Amino acid sequence: MTQSLRQLIAGNWKMHGTTAFASDLAGSLADKASAAGNNGVDMLLCPPSPLIAAVRGAIGESGIALGGQDCHAAEQGAHTGDISATMLADAGCSYVIVGHSERRADHAEDDAVVKAKAAAAQASNLVPVICIGETLAEREAGRAVEVVTGQLRGSVPEGASASNIVIAYEPVWAIGTGRVPTLADIAEVHDAVRAALADIAGDAEKVRILYGGSVKPENAAEILAVGNVNGALVGGASLKADDFWGIAEAAA
Repeated sequence: MTQSLRQLIAGNWKMHGTTAFASDLAGSLADKASAAGNNGVDMLLCPPSPLIAAVRGAIGESGIALGGQDCHAAEQGAHTGDISATMLADAGCSYVIVGHSERRADHAEDDAVVKAKAAAAQASNLVPVICIGETLAEREAGRAVEVVTGQLRGSVPEGASASNIVIAYEPVWAIGTGRVPTLADIAEVHDAVRAALADIAGDAEKVRILYGGSVKPENAAEILAVGNVNGALVGGASLKADDFWGIAEAAA
């Protein structure tokens, strides 16, 4: 099952924005979403944690979902600066990104850490968006599928199913660089991820697999038309209402 799944367009704002920026951007998207009605696409905004309240207020009843960018594996404790999945849920989130390559690189998070975070998210009734992706060196060595499916198997918690996980394939070398894999390369990895999910998740054919890495309005339609691509995890383009909405329209 591929394009028959409802597409999810998720915006990862990373470390950008102020309260005023968040209210304006989220409000603009909420207005567009409310005017469009049910266009067959799910939308998700993942702002930095200090901006979650502002985004929650701005999206209102528009149908746009709210998510965090990371969570700790523990429910609470002496973890200065960290945020638990319980806190995100209490703040109105329904999703959380875990295992993004920037977390894996900047904070030395391995698959086991990502798996524990994903399990914590599920325990708090959040859907983890589990990120996987190869480096340029790994792709050039012909190991992209091996690396990505290995991360998948190591990062998805027990009891995963289509209702409690989303997978996001983001080739590390394409994030924020303007470089995009060929459509054939994207299809190869997404097909491999779909096949690997059959062994580790219930209703594997219904698990949404997002593509991320320099997605923009100009290339969104062709990427989203690739088999087993069920949405996009958008970085830079999610910081501009017209660009992000253009990607959502391409998914409709």
